[in-house]
Amino acid sequence: MSSIKVTFAQSDGSEQTIDDAELGRSLMEVAREHGVPGILADCGGGCACATCHVYVDEQWREAVGTPDEIENEMLDMVSDLREPNSRLSCQIKLKAELDGIRVTVAPI
Repeated sequence: MSSIKVTFAQSDGSEQTIDDAELGRSLMEVAREHGVPGILADCGGGCACATCHVYVDEQWREAVGTPDEIENEMLDMVSDLREPNSRLSCQIKLKAELDGIRVTVAPI
């Protein structure tokens, strides 16, 4: 398997599913490539902003893991929007175990 399926949900209930997200890329890269609204990624994936903030669906939280110290600091920049399942999509590397993952794009 060289690609997996990922779904990006929006707060209005709309969803965008990508069936061929390439393994090894970040969730943010896939979102930008497919024009997912709300994933601005101003820093280009350097974990230097929080403009690719997503909420990982509960069933995927363990597989995705927890943010490291640097990502936690960036998430503190959006503390008013931060939830226990908050992650920066630039820090989620796609692997086979994430096939079918669903995330919700955080409000900008």
